[in-house]
Amino acid sequence: MPSACDSLIDDIEDMVSADDPTPQERQYARKSVIPRARKRNTQQTTEVLQADSLIPGMQKIWMRTWGCSHNNSDGEYMAGQLAASGYKMTEDPAEADLWLLNSCTVKNPAEDHFRNSIKKAQEQDKKVVVAGCVPQAQPRMDYLKGLSIIGVQQIDRVVEVVDEAVKGHSVRLLGQKKDNGKRLGGARLDLPKIRKNPLIEIISINTGCLNACTYCKTKHARGDLASYPIEELVERARQSFQEGVCEIWLTSEDTGAYGKDIGTDLPTLLWRLVEEIPEGAMLRLGMTNPPYILEHLEEMSKILNHPRVYAFLHVPVQSASDSVLMDMKREYCADDFRRVADFLKDKVPGITIATDIICGFPGETDADFQETCDLVKEYRFPSLFINQFYPRPGTPAAKMDQVPAQVKKQRTKELSALFHSYNPYHHKIGETQQVLVTEESFDSQYYVAHNKYYEQVLVPKRSEFKGKMIEVEIFEAGKHFLKGRPLDGCKVFTPSIAEPLQKGEVSGLTQEQLSLQQNGSISSSGVLTASWSPWSWDREGLKLLSISLAVVAIIVVFMWEKLH
Repeated sequence: MPSACDSLIDDIEDMVSADDPTPQERQYARKSVIPRARKRNTQQTTEVLQADSLIPGMQKIWMRTWGCSHNNSDGEYMAGQLAASGYKMTEDPAEADLWLLNSCTVKNPAEDHFRNSIKKAQEQDKKVVVAGCVPQAQPRMDYLKGLSIIGVQQIDRVVEVVDEAVKGHSVRLLGQKKDNGKRLGGARLDLPKIRKNPLIEIISINTGCLNACTYCKTKHARGDLASYPIEELVERARQSFQEGVCEIWLTSEDTGAYGKDIGTDLPTLLWRLVEEIPEGAMLRLGMTNPPYILEHLEEMSKILNHPRVYAFLHVPVQSASDSVLMDMKREYCADDFRRVADFLKDKVPGITIATDIICGFPGETDADFQETCDLVKEYRFPSLFINQFYPRPGTPAAKMDQVPAQVKKQRTKELSALFHSYNPYHHKIGETQQVLVTEESFDSQYYVAHNKYYEQVLVPKRSEFKGKMIEVEIFEAGKHFLKGRPLDGCKVFTPSIAEPLQKGEVSGLTQEQLSLQQNGSISSSGVLTASWSPWSWDREGLKLLSISLAVVAIIVVFMWEKLH
C-alpha cells in the first residue's frame, strides 16, 4: 500500500488535519516562538536550538530551471514569491538549504539532468522540491517518490510547498486552475517575480495547445489550450514597462492558437499590446505552429512590420515530408509551411524565420530526410534548431518502429553540416542598424543587442549602452552573430520609462509589501528584513528575536546553575 507522501492529492489541505493550524495561524504563531536552552546529560553545557531549522522562511534556496521561456517565466514567478516571503534566493547550490528544480520534459537529456540533480541534492542532504513538466506529467516516477511537487498551474502556492518541505513534509499540488469549471491559463500574472534579466519581461499568454503530436510529452503536462484574458496580459505588460523593462517576450506552447478558447485571437491581443510599448522598447513573439498562423497572415505581416515589434517568427516545421508530418499528427503539410514563410518574407522584408527539425522520427526514410534537407537549402534558415529524435515514454511515437540510433545520429550530423555550410549574415556587413542592448554575452566580453530582425549584434561592453537603443555599423558577421561598431557621436536612446529594477529585486510586490519596503521591512533585493513595528514582525525579524532570546536563555540558565 503506498504511503501518504507517495499518493497524489489535489490540495495541500489534504495533508493537514482539522486540528492543525491554518497558514495564517502559523504566521502569527511564529512571533511567540522562544527557543529554550536545555542541559545535555549532567555536564554544565547548554544547546541552542537552531532557529533556521525550525522556522520556515529563513532558509536559503537555490533554483535551477531547464527548458523553454515559458518554464523560465514560471521560475521567475516562483523565485519572486519565495523572496517576498522571506526566503533568500542564492546562486550557490552548496550554501542552499533547499533546491527547487524546475524541469523540462521535451527531450531525454533534459530529464536526465533533472534526475541527476535530484540525486546530487539528496547526496548532499539538501531538501528538494520539484516543479515543471516532468513531475506534472509523470508524478509517480520512482525517483520522485517522497518529494514535494509543485504543478505547472500551482506555482502561486510555491511558498506553502516549500514551507512544508523545510519541515520535512511531502506535499504534491498537481491540480488545474478553474473558474466555474472552465480551465484557466494558470496562476495570476500579477504575482511577485524576480526577472532573470531586469530588462526583459517574459509573459505567458496561454498554456497548453490544441494539437496532439505523437512525439510530444509536454502536452501531458500542460494539457489543452487555456488562454489568459487580453486585459490581464495588457496590464502585465503595462506594469513591466513601469518597472524599467524595455523588451517583452510573449511565450506559450503555441502562441498562434491564443484566444481560440476564449473567443479572441493573437492579432487582437498584439494590437492591444503595441499600444502600451514605449518608443524604443520592443516586443518579441514566441513560437507558433503553421496551422494557426495561416489564418492570420495578413494581420500578422502588419504587426511584424510595426517599428516596436521584432520582425521575427519561430515556426517549427519539424519535417518537410508530408508522410512524416502525418505520422507526427502535425495537422499541416510542407506546403502550408511554405505558404507561411513565402508570404511573410514577401510582406515583411528581411524577416527572420526560425524553425525546428526532428531527425530520425519513426518511419522516416532516406527520401523523407532528403526532402527536409532540400527545404533547408531552399530557405537557408538563419536560426535552425536541429533535434535528434528521442522517444519519450508514454507517447504514441515511442511505440512506433524506431529508426536505428546510428542512422538518427548520422542524419543529425548531415543536417548540422548543411546548416553550417552557409553564412546568413555576411551580406549585412557595412549596414547601419538600430539595436537594443539588453544582455551580456556568455564570455562577458560584449553586450548583446538585437536589431529589428532579432539578429544578435555584439557591441562594446560600455555601461552607458545597457538597456539602450544605439546606432551601429556592422563590421563582422559570424554564423550566429553580427558585430557592431557604435557610430561616432551616435545618440543613445533610453526606451525604459522608469529605472530598471536591480538584478534580484522583486517585481510585482503588493501594496502591503511596498509599504513594508518603505518602512525598511523589505530590502531592495526583495528579502524581508527586521522591522521593529510590533504588528509587522516578518521572518527575518523573528529570526533575530529567536536568536536574541536564545542567548538570554543561555545566560539565565548559566546564572541559575551557578547560584544553585
